[in-house]
Amino acid sequence: QVQLVESGGGSVQSGGSLMLTCATSPGFTFSMYYMSWYRQAPGKERELVAKITNTGNTEYADFVKGRFTISRDNTKKTIYLQMNSLKPEDTAMYYCKAGPQYWGHGTQVTVSS
Repeated sequence: QVQLVESGGGSVQSGGSLMLTCATSPGFTFSMYYMSWYRQAPGKERELVAKITNTGNTEYADFVKGRFTISRDNTKKTIYLQMNSLKPEDTAMYYCKAGPQYWGHGTQVTVSS
């Protein structure tokens, strides 16, 4: 069974930084999957934040371009989301996703003004 475990969330002030980590289960064929970060704020739809292909190509939502960086370590079967210049509107539950079908349980990010 594929397991995705997010960590690194927390509470920061506006302008601060956080790094999220998503670790996958040992038997998962990580290197074959594109990986994504999504977020969902209360009362809002879940939205794509960033995606990285199995070859390392990246895509970002316009609202995080220049502030967030997604990366992956195929040896550790882990992806990261470095979040800089955080804003209160970045407050949300952040979810890791593997391919089209596997989701983690999320990690909360709260940014105060």
